[in-house]
Amino acid sequence: MSDPTDDLKEKTQKTAELYFQGVRDERPYDLWRSFNKELAKEISMYYTGKLYAREKIPHRIRQLITVAALTVLERTEELKLHLHGALNVGCSPQEITEVIFQMATYGGVPVVNSALKAFRTVLQEKGLWPLK
Repeated sequence: MSDPTDDLKEKTQKTAELYFQGVRDERPYDLWRSFNKELAKEISMYYTGKLYAREKIPHRIRQLITVAALTVLERTEELKLHLHGALNVGCSPQEITEVIFQMATYGGVPVVNSALKAFRTVLQEKGLWPLK
């Protein structure tokens, strides 16, 4: 009989690889782990293995929603991580840019500017800048 924790570990690992492959910056899991390995594992398994792995909405939509929220909240470091994720799950740079610009309505132009700078950095890291 298989251990349900093994299934969750596998789901967590697959989702983390899908979203965060190629991220050069320190990932939150690595930061958490440096403080508390067991808690880091539990947090990661919940957020990545349960919440982000849910297939109620496609990964592309989930990442665009995340980009929108983090843009308005001006959480630039976390936004960079999810910009990678959005590109990794198949969102186009144009779709992501459109979502960021839409956030001017809710967060103002300064948050859009911060998000676009973060996005440019991510695109440069992935060799996708300048946009064509």
